[in-house]
Amino acid sequence: MKKIKLIVLGLLLVGAFSCKDAKKENQEQSTEAQAETAAYSLIQDSTKVSFTAYKTTEKLPVGGKFTKINITKAGEGASALEALDGTEFSIPVSSLFTNDATGTRDPKILEFFFGVMENTELISGVFNVSEDNNYSIHVTLNGNTATIPLTHKAVSDTSLVFDGVMNLEEWDALDAVASINKACEALHTGKDGVSKTWDEVAVHAEVLLQKN
Repeated sequence: MKKIKLIVLGLLLVGAFSCKDAKKENQEQSTEAQAETAAYSLIQDSTKVSFTAYKTTEKLPVGGKFTKINITKAGEGASALEALDGTEFSIPVSSLFTNDATGTRDPKILEFFFGVMENTELISGVFNVSEDNNYSIHVTLNGNTATIPLTHKAVSDTSLVFDGVMNLEEWDALDAVASINKACEALHTGKDGVSKTWDEVAVHAEVLLQKN
């Protein structure tokens, strides 16, 4: 009888410790899963955005950038791209910088390009990763929202670069293109005597993340 009682007690003790071990293991696994889920997050003041516009029928490039990018919503994720999905941003157009030695180009762009659009104090957008792993940004400009498909390259697991092409017609911005072309008519005239400002702009972004 005593042996039976000892066996039963032993089984109870083993069961109790097994439950505790299982509970502890589940908690550890849950903690590890949470850590893995939030492995990456955006370094908010590290994002760089630049662009290349084109002039003359020879399509000569004119480069520039925005010196200020506000991240208004950022997330975390198990991968760098997952962490970027849903990131919202706004860019003050006043932070435009084209490194023009004469100091005349930036004011012209602000007045005769952005200045003839609607609600262009800010360019806003949302970064999107689709279910089939295609990348894009939904950009709001001139009162319109359209999508720029992106290609991307991983410089490292925490450094990504994105490239895309913005066709300004999709933002009803052809009047703004005509306006800046008229303001810069001589400068945008090529060897053929034709003044032209292209309605496509190449966009480039560099993004840094951190491992949590």
